[in-house]
Amino acid sequence: MSRILLLNGSPHANGCTATALKEMISVFEAEGIETELIQVGNKDVRGCVSCGFCYKNGKCAVNDIVNEIAPKFEAADGLIVGSPVYYGSPNATLIALMDRLFYSTSFSKQMKVGAAVVSCRRGGNTASFDVLNKYFTISGMPVASSTYWNQVHGFTAEDVKKDLEGLQTMRNLARNMAFMIRAIADAKEKYGLPQVERGCFTSFPDGK
Repeated sequence: MSRILLLNGSPHANGCTATALKEMISVFEAEGIETELIQVGNKDVRGCVSCGFCYKNGKCAVNDIVNEIAPKFEAADGLIVGSPVYYGSPNATLIALMDRLFYSTSFSKQMKVGAAVVSCRRGGNTASFDVLNKYFTISGMPVASSTYWNQVHGFTAEDVKKDLEGLQTMRNLARNMAFMIRAIADAKEKYGLPQVERGCFTSFPDGK
């Protein structure tokens, strides 16, 4: 069975972001896809300090929720990251978690399907959306899209429930994501995964 991991980057377990994510979960359940929703926005998560511990030990030196999520991410076929908009950007706690989660894990993320979801009262949504999508595109993860940017509007969960287009966008996103996961699984079985080249690392160390 396919499985999708969802991360709620809001400090509120039943707020605006959660409302959007739960709309998607209802579709996944109907599609027979296993889901797990993890609340991360209310956790104490520090940022990466580039200590190099993960290179030698395969996990982050700070043994917190990041190391708990890592094996769940490895086992998942897709990752959905939801965040409220704070000052035109995702929640700082979520950014710290994502930096360390992606940097400290050595397993291949190639062809795991990624989707970012943002909630805002009014503005800053597309900027936050862009930030979250970059984690996927640097990791060989196809990004699921919908019929609008993956966002909902509202100051409260009840507001979001009135955003009918936003909820529709979430449902279409979930259906597209489910389709992509199944299509990639079929292609992987028939053709294998695409070749990934490694070795070139442009840093201009000679200063020229």
